[in-house]
Amino acid sequence: MSDNLVHALAGAGGGIISMAITYPLITISSRLQVQRSHDSEAKYKGNFDAFKKILATEGVTGLFSGIESALFGAALTNGVYYYFFEATRKVLIKFSRHGSINTFESLISGSIAGAMTAIITNPIWVINTRLTVKDPNSKLSGSTLHELMQVIKTDGILSLWQGIGPALILVLNPVIQYSLFEQLKNYISKTRKLGNLDFFLLGALSKLIATSVTYPYIVVKSRMQMRQSKTDSSLRYDSISDGFSKILSTEGVKGLYKGIESKLTQSVLTAAILFMSKEALYKNTLILLSILSSRSKLRR
Repeated sequence: MSDNLVHALAGAGGGIISMAITYPLITISSRLQVQRSHDSEAKYKGNFDAFKKILATEGVTGLFSGIESALFGAALTNGVYYYFFEATRKVLIKFSRHGSINTFESLISGSIAGAMTAIITNPIWVINTRLTVKDPNSKLSGSTLHELMQVIKTDGILSLWQGIGPALILVLNPVIQYSLFEQLKNYISKTRKLGNLDFFLLGALSKLIATSVTYPYIVVKSRMQMRQSKTDSSLRYDSISDGFSKILSTEGVKGLYKGIESKLTQSVLTAAILFMSKEALYKNTLILLSILSSRSKLRR
């Protein structure tokens, strides 16, 4: 098994673990992101209010709406990202005079990996967004497959790539995140050996910075991935600039940062758990493959 694939599998496993643990925070932040302030009555007044109302009206399961698609999406997203990141990094190392990549080359690796990930996984996140913020009494409520069929039937197959514009711009999020993580990891590893706590803290710090910088695009992407109104242009987001313009004109700058508290908490925890578990899974996978290889040789 290639080292790139091992990284991909470890990343996928880490993504599933971190997503499952932090998913209620995603539900809360997603619902706040798509909530417009000019609604007749704001459904959620804040993060804690959203948490209480979801529990009161939908129960604990409401906090996990669409988790099936999210777990699949997390596994695929992290698997694809790590595969392309490691593959690109190794190509760049071959042409490097120092046997390692610098910050700029790390950004190139992250950009290529992020772009491929966004294009491949966007349909999953469109479905997940709609399931996460769905009306529990709506006829459209259902499984991931049911929602997928409804989206294609109602809006056409191209609607699965709604929000791909901001999604591609949000490639900057993991680029900033992974580049910071790699550079900090390389810097600290020169002085001492890193442990699980180091990976946890470095993952948290790098994600905190990346999400703070790119959050407005996350809000615009979430709204573009929702079912768009065909009759009311004020409720439709036709492009990134249109989304920014309408949010700023009706909700102000704070509209671009709705749900940021729960999103930052979720993002930081997810990144920290992901990096820590990914490193552990990568090492254990290599050990397992080594054991299986040794047994295979003994049988011959």
